[in-house]
Amino acid sequence: MNAGETQRAPWIVGVSGASGTPYAAAVLRALVDAGEAVDLVVSRASRLTLLDETGISFRDAHWQEDLREWLARGADGKPGTFDADVSGVRYWSAGDLAAGPSSGSYPAKGMLIVPASTACVAGVALGLSKDLLQRAASVTLKERRPLVVAVRETPLNGQTLRHLVALDDAGASVVPASPAFYAGATHIQDLVDFVAGRVLDAAGVGHGLYRRWKGELGGGSAAR
Repeated sequence: MNAGETQRAPWIVGVSGASGTPYAAAVLRALVDAGEAVDLVVSRASRLTLLDETGISFRDAHWQEDLREWLARGADGKPGTFDADVSGVRYWSAGDLAAGPSSGSYPAKGMLIVPASTACVAGVALGLSKDLLQRAASVTLKERRPLVVAVRETPLNGQTLRHLVALDDAGASVVPASPAFYAGATHIQDLVDFVAGRVLDAAGVGHGLYRRWKGELGGGSAAR
């Protein structure tokens, strides 16, 4: 790196196999809009979920094309809703355990797992590192960097709750994918953006995805 050159320090975004790919898309768009560099890891299971929820096949060889199509879709599945710029995104295959994010010496600001399946939560809590997503999360914890886990499942059994407590004890922020309604949601995208915004709040990334509470009752209904 030349003198005066700024070192790239991305947010690592892991997408696991839970339902909720619109949450991941909203987080990715907001990070890009905030001028943040992004490293993306898409698990094998999440590709099946993405195909089921959007009809998009996410392919390693065509990831930029597929990611651009994915991020352009609204939460209602309508294509062309957003203009997605993926030039600041770097993609790593989930099976590549020699990838940059697998090492603590790789510069990164932190990691966001959205959505996080219960299997992913268990793997990270137990330190299994069975793929790059879990390994990157383990590295994030050991390096004391921010880790945000947006768990998407209901109901939660005792085992998963214990895993979430273990992640909280390890320093992670657990953000359930639970939208609120005080922001005056009128569209499914509003509910998705609220969850994505709370994920970014936990990471300390600025955004304008939802109307914040100001202590004024009725603000949500007035917004409609």
